[in-house]
Amino acid sequence: MKVLIVEDSTEIIDIVAQIIELRWPEASLVSTGLGERGVELAKKELPDIIILDLGLPDVNGFEVLRQIRRFSDVPVVILTVRGDEIDKIRGLELGADDYIVKPFSTGEFLARTKAVLRRRRMPEATTKAAEKPFIRGTLRIDFQSREVSIGGRLMKLSPSEYSLLYELVTNEGQVLSKQMLLEKVWGPEHMADTELVKVYIKSLSEMLEKEHGHPLMILDEGETGYRLVGR
Repeated sequence: MKVLIVEDSTEIIDIVAQIIELRWPEASLVSTGLGERGVELAKKELPDIIILDLGLPDVNGFEVLRQIRRFSDVPVVILTVRGDEIDKIRGLELGADDYIVKPFSTGEFLARTKAVLRRRRMPEATTKAAEKPFIRGTLRIDFQSREVSIGGRLMKLSPSEYSLLYELVTNEGQVLSKQMLLEKVWGPEHMADTELVKVYIKSLSEMLEKEHGHPLMILDEGETGYRLVGR
């Protein structure tokens, strides 16, 4: 496993490196304190996960994330002292997979990082799902390759976006509670973070329903949860 750390604090880099080496001793780490260099390394090194600070000296971390999402769906975990809800939502809307506020504990960092990496490898397609793609209107999802396209155009989804879409399409027509989606997609450590699933549902809805033909609709069933309806 290769980890890219984009962080201007050498102390935080050392702490993160120690945590990762403790859990994944075989992992290789690459780090930089500059945002522009972080984008370059994301292209060159092809990391399995990126730990990204927002307060970088040259480029705002949000801009770094925006640039990375133009060419990669690599899992990105934001690590920052900025714990405001608006910053968290903005990071998630730009494609971050999780958001950890400093200071953080070793347990929290490991749990969240493991959950993000698990989503990268999930969901494992069922035997039935693996036999044929999911097709509704112009939407096509290949469960084996994890490719999602609309009208033949590939969509760039983060691991969290893909996992959420997977849960919705494989349970088409059923109402899925926010807690179920949080546990399935983000893990039990996020069970109380209903804002997280709301942000991602909104992002997915806008991404899917703005396309020609409106291939599907994600219905908000209020406190009950969300339901996907083919169209």
